[in-house]
Amino acid sequence: MARPIPESAQVVKQRRDAALNAIVEGVPYIRFLNIDFDRRGDELTGVLNFDQKLIGNPLLPALHGGVTAAFLEVTGVITLSWDYFLPRIESGEMDAQDILKSENVRFPKTVDFTVDYLRSGLPRDAYARAFISRAGRRYASVRVEAWQDNHARPYAQASGHFLMPQSKPEKEKP
Repeated sequence: MARPIPESAQVVKQRRDAALNAIVEGVPYIRFLNIDFDRRGDELTGVLNFDQKLIGNPLLPALHGGVTAAFLEVTGVITLSWDYFLPRIESGEMDAQDILKSENVRFPKTVDFTVDYLRSGLPRDAYARAFISRAGRRYASVRVEAWQDNHARPYAQASGHFLMPQSKPEKEKP
């Protein structure tokens, strides 16, 4: 039996970029905070682009704690969604545009989320990466670290638990 010809790297990259864009577009708050995601292979890094509206204490100045917590949680949810949807898109089970169009598509839901503020967030871009500790069919544990200038010196970290998406039962046809 002949092996199938592998797809070109450009085709794979376009499909994965379309999948990531569809996942991110499904969360309007991401646009409000101006968060981008840098994808290297299957690894995601969240980028919180600095804006003056993100300052919580103008005397320091420091990033607002709520913005930091939201950034960490969004990074965790998008990383879990990426880990959940990418294999389905790669296998052809679903198309990236199904994420935006279908009512049956669900995102992970936060059960609890704990943030440790290690130091003040400076008025500049911030980066975060989520690490999935455990992901089962119904439940996932995630650890997220955020840093600014030096990855070895995070300014905040978080751990959270999420309910994984379950497919919505289709309505019976009359």
